[in-house]
Amino acid sequence: MLDNTTNIPALSRAATRAGRLSRRARWTAVVLVLAVVAGVIVKLALFSATPVAMMTATAVMGDVEESVLATGTLKPARLVAVGSQASGRITALNVTLGQTVKKGDLIATIDSMTQQNALRTAQAALANVKAQRQEKEATLAYAETARGRQQRTLAVNASSHSDFDSADATVKTTQAQIAQLDAQIVEAEVAVETARVNLGYTRITAPIDGTVLATVTQEGQTVNATQSAPTIVILGAVDVMTVKAEISEADVVKVKPGQPVYFTILGDPDHPYRTTLTSIEPAPESIRNDTSISSSTSTTSSSSSSSSTSTSAIYYNGVFNVPNPDGRLRTYMTAQVRVVLGEARNVLTIPVAALGARGQDGSYAVKVVGSDGAIATRQVRIGLDDKITAQVLSGLTQGERVVTGEKTSATTTSSRVPGGPPPMGF
Repeated sequence: MLDNTTNIPALSRAATRAGRLSRRARWTAVVLVLAVVAGVIVKLALFSATPVAMMTATAVMGDVEESVLATGTLKPARLVAVGSQASGRITALNVTLGQTVKKGDLIATIDSMTQQNALRTAQAALANVKAQRQEKEATLAYAETARGRQQRTLAVNASSHSDFDSADATVKTTQAQIAQLDAQIVEAEVAVETARVNLGYTRITAPIDGTVLATVTQEGQTVNATQSAPTIVILGAVDVMTVKAEISEADVVKVKPGQPVYFTILGDPDHPYRTTLTSIEPAPESIRNDTSISSSTSTTSSSSSSSSTSTSAIYYNGVFNVPNPDGRLRTYMTAQVRVVLGEARNVLTIPVAALGARGQDGSYAVKVVGSDGAIATRQVRIGLDDKITAQVLSGLTQGERVVTGEKTSATTTSSRVPGGPPPMGF
């Protein structure tokens, strides 16, 4: 038998070395795992980060139009509320809604019995005064004959001076009475004419050529014209329409009469109607509600009105007319209006988003992409600008690319990073 006692120290040392090797291997494995995890985290962070790329646009030939936007309302060039100056019951309404009428056409008639009686009364009074005048003319003729007779007898001392004076006074008195009756005749004739006009008011006629836009009063209704003229129908000359476009106070300083203008309606946005701006009203419509111009208004109400006016937007009406031969444009339609300040056709253009800071000389800094992909800043002079597209006067050529901004494109997150190690589990 072998004696193993001599081998015990050697075995102990071998076991110790084996334990150290086992611990070192474990630590090495842990370090390797941590390194792999750190690498995965770094790659995930790199691949999932949002890359930044430049948005570019090409300088191309195009059109630029600089304009002022406004909203307007369409109305007939001539709009008349046809009313009645006579009181009474409407016996006939001779027009219908939408009917086209000519100037002088009969619109409606009002019961005219009262006016007819007033005319007959005035005519009778005139006839009465004329009869009185004829009577006085006969009296004057007799008085003049008597005075002539007294004058002849006085010449031969056959009558007294008092008789002649009496006959002469009778002649002069009769002449004065006739003059008075002449004035009464004129007054009676005026009364007859007034009564005849009032009778004519019972026949309501069209004052203009136009279209019946509304019938306010119906047949059989009684109207009272004592305090105000009641409206029977509303007529409008729709062959020419007027647009009042509300231009903000910030833009009104840029526009002036004579500038080109066009508008579209909501129902046909692809059909522009073109004309010329006729005028700009000198004050906004809110001036009609300004209580400060009324002497009877208290200071308190004036100050409150001024305060409310200052906090509201101010618009000035730009007025222009547009032909409407086919009647396509209707009353009170909304018009989307553009007043053209300037326009350029077939010019070099770039997006406004490409414009950088403006220099003291008026040029803009623009980032230009070279053929090698390098980006360089260049000073470019700009002409018209419609807030979307800008006209290039100098500094660029057709086909060059400019930077309009930065775009963000997020990558799709997945459980595996392309090109990286597979996920590890513990």
